[in-house]
Amino acid sequence: MKVLEIDDNVGVVEAGGVKRRIFLDLVDDAKIGDYVVVHAGYAIHLIDEKEAQENIELINQVFSAADTP
Repeated sequence: MKVLEIDDNVGVVEAGGVKRRIFLDLVDDAKIGDYVVVHAGYAIHLIDEKEAQENIELINQVFSAADTP
């Protein structure tokens, strides 16, 4: 998910048009524009943009396959 806003240890992130508030306590130096892996409401890992885009594409492929009868 892409970090859109940061207020102390809480961030607003977005992926696929879905925004959520998460805690940033478990990652160091997250900045607006960074990509993070989110689990159970916490950012658990920073990833670079290339890896994030690859993961987003894979997730989209899984959802597309699930929609096909």
